[in-house]
Amino acid sequence: MLSSLFGTSTSPLASAGSHEQVRQQNQVLTAVNDALNTANEGLFTSNAELQHDQSALQAHNLNLEAQVLASAQVALAAQTEAGHQRASLERFLGQTRAAVCILRGTTHQLDYANPAFQELFPGHTLPLGQSVADWYPETVALGLVGRLDGVYRSGTSYFGVETPLTLAPPAGEAARTRYFTFSCDAYHEHGHVVGVSLFAYDVTEAVLARRLNETLQAEALAATQRQLHEREAFHQVFEQTPALLTLLRGPEHRFEYCNAAQERVFPGRQLLGQPLATVLPDAATQGFVALLDQVYATGKPGAGVEVPADLDQLDGQPAKRHYFNFTYHRFEEGGQPAGISVFGTDVTEQVNTRQQLAQANAELTTANAQLTRTNADLDTFVYTASHDLKAPISNLEGLLYALNEELPAAAKQAGQVPAMLERMQLAVDRFKLTIAQLTDVSRIQRAHTQPAATVDLATLVEDIRLDLGAVLVAAEARIEVEVATCPSISFAPQNLRSIVYNLLSNAVKYQRPGCPPEVRLRCRSTGTTIVLDVQDNGLGLSEGQQGQLFGLFSRLHDHVEGSGIGLYMVKRMVENAGGTIAVQSELGVGTTFTITLPAPA
Repeated sequence: MLSSLFGTSTSPLASAGSHEQVRQQNQVLTAVNDALNTANEGLFTSNAELQHDQSALQAHNLNLEAQVLASAQVALAAQTEAGHQRASLERFLGQTRAAVCILRGTTHQLDYANPAFQELFPGHTLPLGQSVADWYPETVALGLVGRLDGVYRSGTSYFGVETPLTLAPPAGEAARTRYFTFSCDAYHEHGHVVGVSLFAYDVTEAVLARRLNETLQAEALAATQRQLHEREAFHQVFEQTPALLTLLRGPEHRFEYCNAAQERVFPGRQLLGQPLATVLPDAATQGFVALLDQVYATGKPGAGVEVPADLDQLDGQPAKRHYFNFTYHRFEEGGQPAGISVFGTDVTEQVNTRQQLAQANAELTTANAQLTRTNADLDTFVYTASHDLKAPISNLEGLLYALNEELPAAAKQAGQVPAMLERMQLAVDRFKLTIAQLTDVSRIQRAHTQPAATVDLATLVEDIRLDLGAVLVAAEARIEVEVATCPSISFAPQNLRSIVYNLLSNAVKYQRPGCPPEVRLRCRSTGTTIVLDVQDNGLGLSEGQQGQLFGLFSRLHDHVEGSGIGLYMVKRMVENAGGTIAVQSELGVGTTFTITLPAPA
């Protein structure tokens, strides 16, 4: 450059002006040098400033490098710590029994699931990236998807407690229902909700254990209540039973419990807590305490049947005799004798009743013997009267006949003679009828059985209707026969005819004034018995009359002729055949006789 500025010339012509040119060039050079010096001074100054700035920049760079290095070291430490924390979190999530998963997006796509969550679906591979409604459609019906939607939209957590879920089982296994307590929380990134985290505990065993415990507690409570109820029921039974129940404790036989029936036997005495010999000293003198001591010592039960006990009366009255049936049993506690249970019954009334009954039976036996003798005497009298009176009556009737024959015709018509003769004949006839009936009674009493035969009831009633023809016409009586279900009876024919004749004739004879007799005869079979009813609409009988109806020579209506033997004979014939006769009657309404006979075998 300097060569270009300062070039050399060797021409003579040029030497004259060379000094000027040199001078000019020197001036130029001087100016250039000055400019250079000035520039150098500025450059030096600039270099100095540059060096200063470079030093400052270098120091700043060193400071920045130190800061960057420190930041890098902090970041590296943070990254290392984050790695440690992530590793710890991964270990925690891998080891915890809580089921954890992260569902991303509005469709709740599975983004993460820890091993515990995966174990809920054995035999299934959980599809990451797929929505929960697709890989577990049951959650839609269970309402869980709706809960997840709510958490995602609102950011508000949802907690479920012991919620039942039916999980998909491995192939070939039955579905199983388990219970979970869980929380659903909004999952944030950069301040925005991007998903839902699910944290759940399988509490199935706890739920089942609690339910089992609740069931056991309920059963225990029910058993306790049942025991209390049974105890109360037993207490009520003990208190209401007429049996005497007592618990005596210890060798002193102190009253620990006695029911109401026991207290009624010893009224006015304070028994509980007292030794038996103290409150009932008469029990010691009559041997009861000695028997209790023996049972307590040996453990062998004691018993008594209708044991007499004379109990002192608190009112100063003489001791009253009671009779008891009882048993003594020792009870133990902890394998040691504790007391005696007493179960007894007060049979005083039964014993007294039996004794009274025995006395009454003895009196009845005596009365029966007397009645038997009386009946025998009566039978003898009836038999004797029915036979021995026949001859005198026949003689009397013969004399009356002879008198009628011997009296002149005028004498027969004089004064009261005709009426007296008629009354005498009626008296003889009535006497003869009575003797005939006595003969029948004697026959019935001496011949209890007669050969039975099948008797057609309709035919029998028709024969009797013919015999009573004039009486039926005079009374305007109507007889109705209903024997379709039982047309015949096996009975002694003569006796059956006498029975039916007496009942039908009485039904017509004792008619109600102004009321034509209506008589109904019915017969029916019950399978084991034959029942014959004769019903009328006659006078009827009072209760007192019904009790006298079947007595010998008993007449209840004096306005009608009769001997009082007919119904007595009916009753004897029925009873001789093994049957019974009963009467139902009401004054002014009518009477029904019911004869019940054993059905033929």
